[in-house]
Amino acid sequence: MSTSQPDASRPSEARAGDDRVTPDDLLHTRNGTDVSPEDLVLAAGRDVTPKNLEWARRKLDEEGPAALDKLLP
Repeated sequence: MSTSQPDASRPSEARAGDDRVTPDDLLHTRNGTDVSPEDLVLAAGRDVTPKNLEWARRKLDEEGPAALDKLLP
């Protein structure tokens, strides 16, 4: 009776227990919706205050929705 082992001759397909890392360009942090100043403040781990909302508005004006991408993995 033979034991079943993964076929080592196959190309590197994802197999159970595979520890490969997903490349950054395949990871997504947004779902395609607009980013609000509140979203940016919360993603930065800050409290929603007038001062922090103003910071977030400036950041969104300068960087657009990418400002959120820079904060999240």
